[in-house]
Amino acid sequence: MTRGSVDQHFMFTLAEVQRLLRAYADRQAARHGITRAQWAVLAKVERCEGLKQSELAEQMEMQPITLTRLIDKLCDNGWLERRSDDSDRRVKRLHLRKAARPLLGKLAGLRSELTATALAGISPADAQRLLTQMETIKENVRTAIQSCTDQTRKEQRYG
Repeated sequence: MTRGSVDQHFMFTLAEVQRLLRAYADRQAARHGITRAQWAVLAKVERCEGLKQSELAEQMEMQPITLTRLIDKLCDNGWLERRSDDSDRRVKRLHLRKAARPLLGKLAGLRSELTATALAGISPADAQRLLTQMETIKENVRTAIQSCTDQTRKEQRYG
């Protein structure tokens, strides 16, 4: 593939892969009575139990009202609960309920299925190399965003 070809196709192919993975994950998650967005919230709370709703919204890059609706649904289903913070009663911290554990176990299996489907025909070594390269791309873009932000601040300061 020539450089011009990469320039023409990279961003669109990456975006299309992301869109297809989201659509596939949505369909498969629905088999378990959950949406991909709800699954993402549960997975994040599982990794960082006791998060504040505001922290979770920031980490997931979601509007607080959107996250509140997802959390309401997860609470209604008995998978998540809000607990008051010991030091600030205005703050609600998120915790998994016991009923979420079996669902998260099924979803872990589903995640493995989704990954296996997406990586079918790719050797484990190539899949690891791809993941490493994607991490490099992520860091390159993160650095570029930070550089842009820093440059904008300088321009605003010195006009």
